Amino acid sequence: MQENLILRDLAIKSVVEACTFLETINFGYTTVEKKSSESDLVTEIDRRIEKVIVDFLRGERGSDSFLGEEGSTVTGSSEIKWVIDPIDGTTNFVYGIPGFGVSVAAEKNGEIIAGAVADPVHNEIYDAAKGFGSRCNGNKINVRRGNKIESALIATGFSYSTERREVQSKILTQLLPKIGDIRRFGAAAVDLCWVANGRVDAFYEEGLNYWDYAAGSLIALEAGATVQQLPDFLGETLLVAVSPEIEMDFLAFLERACNQIVEDS
Repeated sequence: MQENLILRDLAIKSVVEACTFLETINFGYTTVEKKSSESDLVTEIDRRIEKVIVDFLRGERGSDSFLGEEGSTVTGSSEIKWVIDPIDGTTNFVYGIPGFGVSVAAEKNGEIIAGAVADPVHNEIYDAAKGFGSRCNGNKINVRRGNKIESALIATGFSYSTERREVQSKILTQLLPKIGDIRRFGAAAVDLCWVANGRVDAFYEEGLNYWDYAAGSLIALEAGATVQQLPDFLGETLLVAVSPEIEMDFLAFLERACNQIVEDS
């Protein structure tokens, strides 16, 4: 268990390194490229931040493995793999919208046991170690309590895929009349942390990549959220993080919405 804390602290230090690097960036000279679609953006800053994180962690733990969104794939000899998203919410970053994060998680034997997410714009660093709870800037955090599904504030996100967006819009149409309101911030890692500290009551999104949610899902879980990966009908998974007090109602509404889409298709 002590290992979890050691890895958590390294994850924190690595995202701090990334944030320190961000402070040196001249955003006016940021080159933007496209990946899987016209809206799936990447910048040279994504790649440089990933290198900053990998270089720092390899300096501390040279035998670990690495999986980074921008291609830092290294197979090491230890049981630990670092899962890195250098900028989660690159579109927000490019447009100057204050909603992006830096995410670093440590995996052991297929399980995330430590992680950190930095929200640089709001000067917040979230972290968790399995079995030790979650924190924001060193202070313990917990999911929101005392809410009902009818007044719940739910965060979600949308895919870069046209086919998935169509399905996601149908789920949203079914769900929206049953809840308080929807928010779409644009960075899954930060959304999961906002479940953890009670800014939203739940988050769901279909088709996320591992690095999008690796750290954030542990932070939400250790803060008291229920975190599940549910199969969907496009061959992907639907990630859900929800406060236990609205869990049953929210999952029931999601299942009903998905079933209705299948019936109508």
